[in-house]
Amino acid sequence: METVLLYIVGIVIVVIGVAISIGLHEIGHLVPAKLFKVRVGQYMIGFGPTLFSRTKGETEYGVKAIPLGGYISMAGMYPPARAGERPLTSGTDAFPAEREYEAEESGRKRGGFLKAMVQDARTASADAIPVGAEDRVFYKLPIWKRIIIMFGGPFMNLVIAFVLFGIILSGFGVQTLSVGSVSQCVVAAPSTRTSCEPTDPIAPAAAAGLKPGDQIVKVGSLDAPTWEQVTALIRKSSGKPLDFTVIRNGETKTLAVTPLRTSRETVDSAGKVVKDSAGNPVTVKVGFIGVAPSYPLVKQPFGNALPTLGNNIGHDFQIIGTLPQRLVQVAQAAFGTEARDPNGPVGVVGVGRLAGEVTATQGVPWVDRISFLLGLIASLNVALFAFNMIPLLPLDGGHIIGAIWEGLRKTFNKIFHRADPGPVDIARLVPLTYVVVIVLGGMSLLLVYADIVKPIQLQ
Repeated sequence: METVLLYIVGIVIVVIGVAISIGLHEIGHLVPAKLFKVRVGQYMIGFGPTLFSRTKGETEYGVKAIPLGGYISMAGMYPPARAGERPLTSGTDAFPAEREYEAEESGRKRGGFLKAMVQDARTASADAIPVGAEDRVFYKLPIWKRIIIMFGGPFMNLVIAFVLFGIILSGFGVQTLSVGSVSQCVVAAPSTRTSCEPTDPIAPAAAAGLKPGDQIVKVGSLDAPTWEQVTALIRKSSGKPLDFTVIRNGETKTLAVTPLRTSRETVDSAGKVVKDSAGNPVTVKVGFIGVAPSYPLVKQPFGNALPTLGNNIGHDFQIIGTLPQRLVQVAQAAFGTEARDPNGPVGVVGVGRLAGEVTATQGVPWVDRISFLLGLIASLNVALFAFNMIPLLPLDGGHIIGAIWEGLRKTFNKIFHRADPGPVDIARLVPLTYVVVIVLGGMSLLLVYADIVKPIQLQ
């Protein structure tokens, strides 16, 4: 029963963390929009039916039933169809409403379904502009202000991730490869002795001065190596000096260690000793220095969160760049027998499962569980940033690239003394927006299904 409760607690913590992240993302849009006098009609966390809302001033603040996103409703997201045209209104004035209806009907007759979609988007944008607020619209802002508003949300996700990574690194620490123990002598396999004899050679690690607790930062040409990499390098370097760069009591030291060629037992991929037909251990001549690893939590400066954040951003953009291929792999795993890539994309169900499993794992210190959950929420914020920066509507990156294109077009026309063409009509991209939404919806459904039938397993 306790395991089930802890599992649920892990899921709830992540859900709350995601909801707060979404809320702060929208605040990143809301605050600059308010500062730049844009009329904001709604600030909502979630989608679907409204569970709670309260109007303060001209803005309705609320929470909706499905906490998988959020939005603010700004007046005039789409400009009129023709440059210089007065924004359509939908107030009590009957004449603007009539013009709006005629424009919509004209669009439907001339261009069919796609133009009707564009006109519907303009109409919905016009509906958010009450009489008297025609100059408080988004599209009339200077380009740099529009970029600040649209980048404010993703930037807020970066701030959240940076703070959480900083808390993890400086408050909890990270597991760091260190020297766990040092053998004083070399006992050749298949001997099982646990004590040294006078005739045993001194272990290379002990001779070089390696000590338990030394933090391994570099071995040979390997920076920040894993223990598997260190072991492989030692085994093939018998008789060749290897420089071990370690941190001991805050001081960096470089020690030359020469692996000794000796007989060691062969183990399989499961870590079991391989035996011959007679039942004797199979041995092989390899390099050996006589150390065992440990992974203590080492606290780091808060500022180290910045390179950690950068590495996560790069990793997420790499995933986005290969997303079609990765989704094919997810589909093959979900509908076939292939294993799920542990470094591949994961949906909301998978994130919840990981959070629940880690929180409910017995024997893992609570410090490690809390650190994992904070890291998971930080990584989700980095993913939200990277995803929202994709230059496609309705994502923030789509609006940003539209504003940048408008600025380039204005500059080009100014250089060649041409008339200002006015705002970029991003409403024309509404049909593409629907395609993007459908694709994202399909991707989400695929990931949800894969997370249920073929979840990513903890390593």
